[in-house]
Amino acid sequence: MITIMQVILAVFILVGGLIKLFRIPFQVEHWRHYQYPLWFMSVIGLIEVIGAIGMIGGIWNQYLVLGSGVLFIILMMGAIHAHIFRAQQPIVMIIPAIICLILSIIVMI
Repeated sequence: MITIMQVILAVFILVGGLIKLFRIPFQVEHWRHYQYPLWFMSVIGLIEVIGAIGMIGGIWNQYLVLGSGVLFIILMMGAIHAHIFRAQQPIVMIIPAIICLILSIIVMI
């Protein structure tokens, strides 16, 4: 069951990272609402891709799960902050980040 959660989490974060790296227009628009520079979007996207690879690698190496889990927790807390405080979006916008945050905590435990 934990392995399935790891894969779901990794795929979700990987897709988000690739969307940022390829600068898909809707993500660029979101990023402008967050008031962060666009180069930072690429950095976060790269970190998400690396973390997703680590989470998949964590199927065979528990240390990778811990590292990726901590990374995802930090990223999701940042995402929640960006949605609520920087872009002042409705609470419903943070649901994906909250789900990823919870999954990250579960797979680390």
